[in-house]
Amino acid sequence: MKSIVARLGIARIVGVAAVSGIVSLACAAGCTDSGAGPTGDAGGSDAGGADAAVRPSFIVLEKTTAYDGDADDLLTAGLGRSGLQNAAPPVSTPPSAAQLRRLAIYTNYRALVDVTTDGGFGRLFGPNVDKDGQVTSGEGKIAGTETLAFIDDGTGRVKVTVAIQVPATFDPLHPCIVLATSSGSRGVYGAIATAGEWGLKHGCAVAYNDKGTGTGADDLESDTVISIDGVRTPARDAAAISNFTADLTDGARAAFNAERPNRFAFKHAHSRQNVEKEWGEFGLKSIAYAFYVLNRQWATPTDPTPLRPDTTLVIASSASNGAGAALLAAEQDTEGLIDGVAVSEPQIVPPEKVDPPFAIQRGSGRAISNYGKSLDDYATYANLYQPCAALDASLADAPGIALLVGSYRDIAVRRCASLAAKGLLVATDLAGQAAEALRALHEYGYEGDSDLLQVSHYMLAYPSIALNYPLAHGRFGVEDGVCGYSYAATDPSTGAPRALPPSSADRLFALGNGIPPTAGIDIVNDRSPAKGGGSESMLDRLSVSPSTGVRDFNLDGALCLRGLATGVDPLTKAALTGDARAQALRVQTGMAEVRSTANLHGKPAIVVTGRSDALVPINHASRAYFGANRVVEGSASALTYYEVTNGQHFDGFLGVVDGYAPRYVPVHVYFNRAMDLLYAHLKSGVAIPASQVVRTTPRGTANGSHAALPISDANVPPIAARPSSADAIVFQNGVVAIPE
Repeated sequence: MKSIVARLGIARIVGVAAVSGIVSLACAAGCTDSGAGPTGDAGGSDAGGADAAVRPSFIVLEKTTAYDGDADDLLTAGLGRSGLQNAAPPVSTPPSAAQLRRLAIYTNYRALVDVTTDGGFGRLFGPNVDKDGQVTSGEGKIAGTETLAFIDDGTGRVKVTVAIQVPATFDPLHPCIVLATSSGSRGVYGAIATAGEWGLKHGCAVAYNDKGTGTGADDLESDTVISIDGVRTPARDAAAISNFTADLTDGARAAFNAERPNRFAFKHAHSRQNVEKEWGEFGLKSIAYAFYVLNRQWATPTDPTPLRPDTTLVIASSASNGAGAALLAAEQDTEGLIDGVAVSEPQIVPPEKVDPPFAIQRGSGRAISNYGKSLDDYATYANLYQPCAALDASLADAPGIALLVGSYRDIAVRRCASLAAKGLLVATDLAGQAAEALRALHEYGYEGDSDLLQVSHYMLAYPSIALNYPLAHGRFGVEDGVCGYSYAATDPSTGAPRALPPSSADRLFALGNGIPPTAGIDIVNDRSPAKGGGSESMLDRLSVSPSTGVRDFNLDGALCLRGLATGVDPLTKAALTGDARAQALRVQTGMAEVRSTANLHGKPAIVVTGRSDALVPINHASRAYFGANRVVEGSASALTYYEVTNGQHFDGFLGVVDGYAPRYVPVHVYFNRAMDLLYAHLKSGVAIPASQVVRTTPRGTANGSHAALPISDANVPPIAARPSSADAIVFQNGVVAIPE
């Protein structure tokens, strides 16, 4: 890969920023339009009259806003700790760009961390807890500037939203930058509660990006899209400021609407680009852009580029697939732009093969047989078996079990029966079928520690992932209707697609997570049999499978998605043929493109993962990546791995889904500690503690109630400076050895 430093001109920015057709957003009060015009003239007013740097050519739009740290701020959008904890979201009608930003930060904060006081917010973490871990009496607001922009490749189609926040406490004599890639498919503020909060508290500039996924939603019926600042805009007027506009001609759009009215196209699923293969590059470009923004502010006539990679500490960080993107950026950084990586719960796909191969062993002699699989593979597999496994007797008191009651439980029962009827289960009674489905998940690499989460994860997460990623990896458009799926708002009584109410559509940027079901938009099965013959569109979970004739969570759709990921008919085990084969080849090509190399080039890196992670199974991601890295880098590896017992993927569920808080601890606590350890190592050479299992204690409940006890330091003990042999994770003789 060509040197990112040389190619982007970071050390001595001399590139040309000539991009035709740039549209500058209208600035609200307190912001300055810093966008270059069509000639690429970036000006020099921000650098005291000096031409600090020419804007990188991949930046096509800019808006810089100053925040006073009181009425509004970088970290909490003026809400402060108490506002983020307020159960009532900030609302206004119609929402302005500033109000949408505030609601987006509120939504993303609460989605990523537990904001309840008993769960540790405001005491162990949160805006009012300073960088040294001390609880302050303030609200944690942070003044500074935020520059919003698009990263694009010149085609106008990529549109990665990037935001560079520079806190008022930034010290150009001791500069640092934190890359904060959004988790999931979230918008640009999707890492503000994790990497963003840590970076701003430490006086670092924070480079956010949405990985080219974000909350781009095209309402095909109303022909409206979402602009870079979140405002819903007619597609014909949006042009360059649209986050995403479906790649359809006017005629194709009209034909699609006539056949399937009230549908949405989503950026992550329908951009036709498989942006995941570029996540690492987007991260490096975000860092490069941060250097430009900083140099524009701090340049002097004698030193136009005072901020340089060789004198600036750069940390790549985030959670979930934002964490995976941070690792990919470090892998692609062959010139030392990134100094270190600290991430939690990474969704990362390890190399398909390394030489020599390695094994994973948990406890005394228990080898893990299935590990290192791609997201599409394990997600489509779990999507088949989870709803049946959720009925196993051992999960009767699982967190979120109330999500699977009434008609949904009946549908899950039918899923078990349909799986058995198609030969995917052999048991003949419900209890046996549920137990068999749960065993199938174990055999596919899911740890028993995650069993209790299978119920809520199916009801809240897996169907969306099993659909979204094959669509993205296969570069499908909305009109392809892959496996009979589409996205639309649905009528709560009939399940039929309907128009999304304008009040909800206006807030999609702020309330959506970029992957339906979200913000009132659902997954729709367009192949549900109609009573009079033919088919009708229906809310997927209430639809009927054509081959079974019953409501069984659309088993036919799940089987179709499974075939896309494997290229094999799940029932006959024969290779797919015809159109199905062609679609599967597209998906599998995309799956191969997003595999990592596991080569971090000797960079210090820390990965933190909860052992109970049921969304990104620990054997397929963190453990497998750790092993692959040790093989690929050998003695040069500087990757440390911490596995947290009683930790799981969704800290945001701890305070809102019944049953989570008593059983699981916030992994976010260990994310912050990992960042602190990496920072101390990079700044002062302090040794990073060795890889280990961190043994936590669940909070439990008081007097038999359902409410969890308040969290204390005893629940989340520190990472041991020197782990005992009973806790040490080691790689030796080709084996990743994980203590029981």
